[in-house]
Amino acid sequence: MRHILLLGGTTEASALATALAERGERAVLSYAGRTEAPRAQAIPTRVGGFGGVEGLADHMHREGVTHLVDATHPFAARISANAIAAAELAGVPLLALTRPEWVEGPGDRWTRAANTGEAVTALDTEPTRVFLALGRQTIGDFTHAAQHFYLLRFVDAAEPTGFPNHRLVVDRGPFTLAGELALLREHRIQIVVAKNAGGSGARAKLDAARELGLPVVMVDRPFIPPRPQVGSVAAVLDWLDHGVVRGV
Repeated sequence: MRHILLLGGTTEASALATALAERGERAVLSYAGRTEAPRAQAIPTRVGGFGGVEGLADHMHREGVTHLVDATHPFAARISANAIAAAELAGVPLLALTRPEWVEGPGDRWTRAANTGEAVTALDTEPTRVFLALGRQTIGDFTHAAQHFYLLRFVDAAEPTGFPNHRLVVDRGPFTLAGELALLREHRIQIVVAKNAGGSGARAKLDAARELGLPVVMVDRPFIPPRPQVGSVAAVLDWLDHGVVRGV
């Protein structure tokens, strides 16, 4: 019987876990451990890292993993790179389940940034009210621009350090357009900083920014080495059944 290791932490990973459970697959969902209270899943879970490339390869050998699916966040570049190398080292086939990127449309006012450092410099030097929609792991660069007010939103209540003028909202998506409009208006936000995570669950903040005429600084996805990838749960199941990737 095949044994699937699913690297998760995304909505897509949860949907795939449910599909695997419904099919009676032997599968484990692995979290990196950055969220204090991850959602309950339909398959067994593990939390924590593997100890790099060799650690992940050893784990797959030890547990008899036959298929590796990377459904981590598009910005989890190190985890994804390690998965590619570990799959090759262990001789285990790998497939990535990825979200399409968001694309700027009519009415959007985007400034592209290659990384969070560039996003900081894209902000006005004068004090500005910023919705910093980046997650806790990638906000450190903005402590160097402490003149701004930052609205932060995390999935848990861990307070950030280095932000003297901020408000933390604890909430978990998916978010609605009405809710995002209310949030931006309540805090008198003047600019949104977001990373191009893609997907529908976090898209509403961009639609709200467009409706309010607000500029957006969009951080591009990091480089990840080439790998087989698809864009749907159905395509992952097809790969498991037939061993080929039929489309992204």
